[in-house]
Amino acid sequence: MKTGRTGAVTVLAGALALSAFTAPAAQAADTGITVSGIVVNGGKPIVVGTSEVKRPSVTFRITLPAGYSTADPFAYDAEPFLYHGTSTAAKGAQSDALFPSYTCYEKSARVADCEGDLYVEPRYRLDSNSDATTWKIGIAARLFKTNGQLKAEEYLATSGRSQIRRWAKATVNAAPEPVKKGKPITVTGSLTRADWVKHTYTGVADASVKLQFRKKGAAAYSTVKTVKSSATGALKTTVTASADGYWRWSFGGWSTTGAATSSVDFVDVN
Repeated sequence: MKTGRTGAVTVLAGALALSAFTAPAAQAADTGITVSGIVVNGGKPIVVGTSEVKRPSVTFRITLPAGYSTADPFAYDAEPFLYHGTSTAAKGAQSDALFPSYTCYEKSARVADCEGDLYVEPRYRLDSNSDATTWKIGIAARLFKTNGQLKAEEYLATSGRSQIRRWAKATVNAAPEPVKKGKPITVTGSLTRADWVKHTYTGVADASVKLQFRKKGAAAYSTVKTVKSSATGALKTTVTASADGYWRWSFGGWSTTGAATSSVDFVDVN
């Protein structure tokens, strides 16, 4: 077992199964190490709020060149990382790249399967709302001499990608409660999302948000209408009371913003 970026190293035969590929294999010319089968967060977007630390999973496989063995974990190091903003994997040498903590399990003399997680702290790792974008997946590969000194190192780009999005929240209020059948119900609410500069949630403007209704006793919600949020993220519309039931707002999300569904508000119609 080889532990990356966190501590002691030992060797253990493992039997991990890698998930489907989300990034192609990449080979470092200077090291001969191949990293393949990279899967970040199960292939799903990483959605981050204003304070909670996220630890999206990472799995990958390392294949060593001839002359190197997984039985000597101090002789090599290889890992994927996330970066954005430049077209070169040299970004991995900079502080705003996201590297995993991970453990590798020996599959054969030159192959190891690895699993771990990224540490995404929004207050320190995401300092701009423009960080909500598609991040590139790079590879860092290193070989070491017997005295522990670096022998070769290379940062490589792959075509793999992973999205990081801003967490969104929705609220709802339906009034009056109760209401007579055929009378109007005003449904209000708000749509906000994480602001990584202000460290709070701010309004999402001009978003298409669905007003949904579930009749009392029914199993599923249906969309009644779609409303655009105001410049401050406010939501408001009027519907006709027809039956007892539950109202909620639902936002499908954007490439930069996670989806959000409000809690529900029950209205008694009599």
